[in-house]
Amino acid sequence: MAKQDYYDILKINKGATATEIKKAYRKKALKYHPDKNPDDKSAEEKFKQAAEAYEVLSDPDKKARYDQYGHQAFDGAGGFGGGGMNMDDIFSQFGDIFGGAFGGGGFSGFGGSRQRVVKGSNLRIRVKLTLEDIANGVEKKIKVKRKIIAPGTTYKTCSTCHGSGQVTRVTNTILGRMQTSAPCNTCGGAGQMIDKKPIGADAQGLILSEETVSIKIPAGVVDGMQLKVSGKGNSPPGNGISGDLLVAIQEEEHSTLQREGDNLHYDLYISVPDAILGISKEIDAVTGKVRIKIDAGVQSGKILRLRGKGIPSINGYGKGDLLVHVNVWTPKTLSKQQKEFFESMRDDEHFEPKPESSDKSFFEKVKDMFS
Repeated sequence: MAKQDYYDILKINKGATATEIKKAYRKKALKYHPDKNPDDKSAEEKFKQAAEAYEVLSDPDKKARYDQYGHQAFDGAGGFGGGGMNMDDIFSQFGDIFGGAFGGGGFSGFGGSRQRVVKGSNLRIRVKLTLEDIANGVEKKIKVKRKIIAPGTTYKTCSTCHGSGQVTRVTNTILGRMQTSAPCNTCGGAGQMIDKKPIGADAQGLILSEETVSIKIPAGVVDGMQLKVSGKGNSPPGNGISGDLLVAIQEEEHSTLQREGDNLHYDLYISVPDAILGISKEIDAVTGKVRIKIDAGVQSGKILRLRGKGIPSINGYGKGDLLVHVNVWTPKTLSKQQKEFFESMRDDEHFEPKPESSDKSFFEKVKDMFS
């Protein structure tokens, strides 16, 4: 089932400002908040959809990638993106947006007290991909060092916030009694404190552990794109949810192919005799070798378009093309016999340039490439 457009979910247009996006999300989230709609699975799903849309559209970088590539920019075969968000994720990241609507910054309300959920920090790695990897999609197994709770570590309820993770202060002002909530300074908002920890663990009861993470990268990703593997970042102390593993794509340079969006370019050099007589050549394509036919009398600068031999679209809209640029190689040194032959051809009508209407100029070829 196709995912709903994020702009449609929040009922805004693409030109909406950051303030308008936040306002639209708050309106939607308050309407479908689980405390206001207890045991309503439909409302809970709409609440999650709104949070997922806000997570992307409120971040300028994510919004730009979404505007260009749609859901595929985040929802690759490896489960990237906001689709894996749960209720704890939402309240941990966006609880402050609810303000005092639910009696405690979005963490308590009609359904009773909801403990603040702490999320671990994110990890960032860079993955190098060949053009072949990008064309076919690839699964990478990466060793990641992440913090986890050390075996034997125990926690106890924070005596300051009594496990809520936040402290509430009431201040008398000229406007009346004002109530504000903030993360607990004693436990850092976790609601728990270290009780016992083994030797080797840090002050929060965490140790560094190496783990092999399998990352499925969809075909068509671009250099600089960032994907997310949920829950593979650092663990928080006590009860909470792990951070995410952010995967930055780095495209390696290919020896013979150059990428331009979903299209690929290949420079093919042929000799003067081959240009005159025609020839069959085997060239590199991203999926292997491809044999092409060069017609007799081909002109230098001719561009041959091999449709569907480029990079798959990240949005799933087919594949780009492979553009073969034919370059006739002129020898710089000739034997005496060769020089005499070409001297005799100077006045031969077959060697006189006679461009036809089908022989496009350089600027026309460039225009065709981008059309």
